[in-house]
Amino acid sequence: MRKYLNQLEKVLIEGTDQTDRTGVGTKSIFGLQERYRMSDGFPAVTTKKLAWKVMVSELLWFISGSSNLKELKAIYPENRIWDANYEDYSKRTGKTLEGEMGRVYGCQWRRWITAEGKVVDQLQDAINLIRKNPDSRRIIVNSWNPGETGSEQVALPPCHNFFQFYVSDNKLSLHMYQRSADMFLGVPFNIASYSLLLHMIAMITNLEAAEFIHTIGDAHIYLNALDQVKLQLEREPNPLPELCIEKRGQREIDDFLLEDLYLREYEHHEPITAKMAV
Repeated sequence: MRKYLNQLEKVLIEGTDQTDRTGVGTKSIFGLQERYRMSDGFPAVTTKKLAWKVMVSELLWFISGSSNLKELKAIYPENRIWDANYEDYSKRTGKTLEGEMGRVYGCQWRRWITAEGKVVDQLQDAINLIRKNPDSRRIIVNSWNPGETGSEQVALPPCHNFFQFYVSDNKLSLHMYQRSADMFLGVPFNIASYSLLLHMIAMITNLEAAEFIHTIGDAHIYLNALDQVKLQLEREPNPLPELCIEKRGQREIDDFLLEDLYLREYEHHEPITAKMAV
């Protein structure tokens, strides 16, 4: 994961001071891109511990199309990464929400609603195109619905908001655009999550997972995490692990379970914690 560390260091050294929604403040750069080849190993950060089950359970929650925090915790009870956003959302709306987060990622992926009221399953449509028309330039999933990003409509507007698939020589690649990226806390999750999604969809479409391309708009480090970033940059990365998927005859994207997905030979440094800015 030297590529990720190079980006982290670039933002730390070259970033300009910016105010932000949370009031914490950031060092920020606009416009970064990196490519991760799956043949090099699974791109899990090794200079600190990646919370694997937390990341996987969040992805499975997105895939399910759910908007309810309780359903995320049903997949993995120890997943707390959305708790602070849910609490903030509850305060903003002044309502008892019973776990509802608004139309977050999963809703937009699986239940986009058109102006005519039609429900569109973007993720399944993308998978169908990969299978039936792999040369299409429209194999796209869009999480950013401008009509559903208000502070009382959704707990957090999508940060990773658009992704596209590309097929060539029986290999599948995924390109994701992220409007806003917390380089220390969020980006290692984002890289691992979309690389895992790439592998899962490659498996059910009988293709080889090739590349995850990650494009970032506002790449930032929160000012309360500068010391943690400096500590991480002092560490030497380890070899990348191998992704393992337990094969149970999965044919569709909804067939995967948390226990199906794990890493082999994942050697990492000690965890580094920081408070998430909300």
